[in-house]
Order: sequence, then C-alpha cells, then structure tokens
Amino acid sequence: MKAIQVAEYGQVERLELIELEELVPNDDQVLIDVAGSGINPIDWKILSGAMKQFIPMSFPYTPGVEVAGTIAAVGKNIHEYAVGDEVFGFIGIVGGYATQALATPDRLAHKPDGLSLLHAGGIPAAALTAWQALHEHSEIKPGQTVLIHGAAGGVGSFAVQLARLAGAHVVATGSARNRDYLRSLGAHQFIDYTAQQFENLVSNVDTVIDLIGGETQNRSWTVIKRGGALVSPVSTPNAQKALEYGVVGKNFATRSDGRQLADIAKLFAEKKLHAEVEVVPLSNAAEALMLSRGGHTRGKLVFDVNR
Repeated sequence: MKAIQVAEYGQVERLELIELEELVPNDDQVLIDVAGSGINPIDWKILSGAMKQFIPMSFPYTPGVEVAGTIAAVGKNIHEYAVGDEVFGFIGIVGGYATQALATPDRLAHKPDGLSLLHAGGIPAAALTAWQALHEHSEIKPGQTVLIHGAAGGVGSFAVQLARLAGAHVVATGSARNRDYLRSLGAHQFIDYTAQQFENLVSNVDTVIDLIGGETQNRSWTVIKRGGALVSPVSTPNAQKALEYGVVGKNFATRSDGRQLADIAKLFAEKKLHAEVEVVPLSNAAEALMLSRGGHTRGKLVFDVNR
C-alpha cells in the first residue's frame, strides 16, 4: 500500500508518499481500500507539534482522521459489514492518508447513495463536528437564532445546513466571495467579516458556533442572550466571561459515532445535505496541508489517494 509518512513534528514540506506493507485487520476491525481521505485542521495541528501534550505521537505515522472506501477484509468478530460494502467514517486520529486503512465498525456508516466514494471521504469529521456542536452541545431548537463564525469552511458549511434543517434562523459570517455560497446552503443572513462588525448587526442570539477562536470569540459574548451558549471546537471559551454574560461556554472534541454518521448519510441520500469538495492528489499532501492551514478554503479538501 501507499501512505504518507510523518517522520518528525513540524516538517510539512518533508512529507513522503511511500510504499508500506499491506495492512491486516484484527478480529474486531475491517480493512478499507480507501478512495478518498479528507483533510482536517487536526491533521496539521498534530503535525506541527502543537498538540503533542494532549496527543503524543510515535514516529513515523500516517496522518488522516477520515476516509471513504470499499471494505476489503473483515475480522472474525465483524457482523455489521461485509467485503464489498462501501463505507465512510471518522476512523481515529491517524491512518487516513493511505490507500488502505483499518477501522472498527462503530466508527463507520454505509456511504450515502448518490455520493461518490471520493467525495464521501471529506464528510465524516466535519459533519460530525457540526452535528455534535448543534444537537449535543447547543441543544438547538426550532425558531432559535444561531450565529456561525467561519461558516464557509468544512464544519461551518455543514453547521449552516444542519441548523437550517433544525428550524433555526441562521446567521453566517464569511468573506464576500462566499456570500452566494452560504445563502445557497440556507443562511438567512450573511455578514462579511472583512467589511462589517457582526456585533453591530446581530444581537440576542441563542447560540454562537465559533469555528475561529481568538478575537472573534471574545467579541461574541455581547451578542448572546442570557441563558444562551457559545460552543467552540477550536478553543475553550473564557469561563469568567461566560459567568459575566450569563452564557454557557463549551469547548469539545469531536468523537467518532457511527450511528450519528448513519443519520447524516440519510440526509445526504435524501439530498438535504450538500458537500462542496475540492479533490487533490495524495502526492501533493504537503501543498494541500499548507493550503488548509491558510484557513480560507471553501468546504472540504479531499485526497484522491490513488493519485
């Protein structure tokens, strides 16, 4: 099999696509012939060494948290899937940037009808993050107002759609070039963060989904109604500010959840969810990770692992 290997922290430019031995599933795993593997911020954050206190790595390792592909072999304890099934999943913290990957069944769901395996490789991590932010940590309800920062990115794009499907009034921040895109996903109000101050345009929102952190998060407290929530997977909200404004502040790490992913797959099959995907060759891994790190991509970047 072919895989990207990381030899040490911080060396994005030195990523190598090399030949490795074929993988073999244990009794509780499936082996996936990978078609597509999504690129996520956690990949370059781990690679940079910024996460080593929380997620220490053994070198060399293969990055990549999510894949889609066809099951090539199953362990003897596997009954949920069979060879030939097309699946996608948030497989773990590493292992996705390769032509083969291993996963346990609880991390997978069947690929949605009507969606290519290549594009499906960019869905699990971002869609699960948006789902858990809204349905678990915000407990979103119909008629509420949700402000989503960084709405045009991978997580943000799904958050806009899922919030709309939940019956919320969706306010999305992004750059001017993404205005029509975010409107097409279901945003009721768009704010160009490069030209407008969101706190001058919205107030009394029920939930802020913060995908930016930093100063954007700091400025968000004033727009949330008392009893509302500020939810962020990227940084921990200031507890003192939360107390001062009477708001719940939550930071969370996305967990893999095959049952939630199956619900997401159903929404794709029903054409209620859409994914904007840019496909790049796995051989261009260094350039793609640097592009992701730049923070201005729309939707998801996905590796075609066979290129």
